[in-house]
Amino acid sequence: MQAVRRMFDGIAPRYDLVNRVMTLGLDRGWRRRAVAGLALPPDSRVLDLACGTGDLCRELSDHGHRATGVDLSRGMLTAARTAAPLVEADILRLPVPDAAADGATCGFALRNVVDLPAFLAELGRAVRPGGRIALLEVAEPTSPVVRAGHAVWFGRVAPRIGGFLSDADAYRYLPRSVAYLPPTEELLALVRRAGFADVSRRVLLLGAAQLLLATRDR
Repeated sequence: MQAVRRMFDGIAPRYDLVNRVMTLGLDRGWRRRAVAGLALPPDSRVLDLACGTGDLCRELSDHGHRATGVDLSRGMLTAARTAAPLVEADILRLPVPDAAADGATCGFALRNVVDLPAFLAELGRAVRPGGRIALLEVAEPTSPVVRAGHAVWFGRVAPRIGGFLSDADAYRYLPRSVAYLPPTEELLALVRRAGFADVSRRVLLLGAAQLLLATRDR
């Protein structure tokens, strides 16, 4: 955990720029889809977990929600560009009461969580019954052709871009980190076991990214 925190502290100053270049700007649309997928009324209290520099916080605020960002990396929080309140904390131990949030988001951080079932259980504790979650993450395309192109871009080209603009070691790690994600059906089952229903998965960019949506079971 300390190594991951130091890595994100180090890449924080140019994190947004590298994301835009590596995703060709598509990450902005993915975040809009995640917030829209929450389907929560305006003024809802939404936690953005592993908030980084606050992209999802800004999107939540634009939709009229009361966002609070949580991240372990002080460097990321320092570099954040959002008016939402920000909290430096471990997302496995959120500093909020039970059922305190109407919803929660998390953008591209699941593969960096040391204990995914514990994280999902903490989500289930923090989100009220009937509340919603939206989890954005990278994925492995199923089409052999798309998977081959994705492997070249995400595994070779993107790390070189990240190394040129920011930290080479960090951006060599990030593409490899997708290996820490469980297979799709196992991941959806983990969400259900954490107390969520109506679990769905939307495929983005021909399978290179995914959006998980679910409702806290009553």
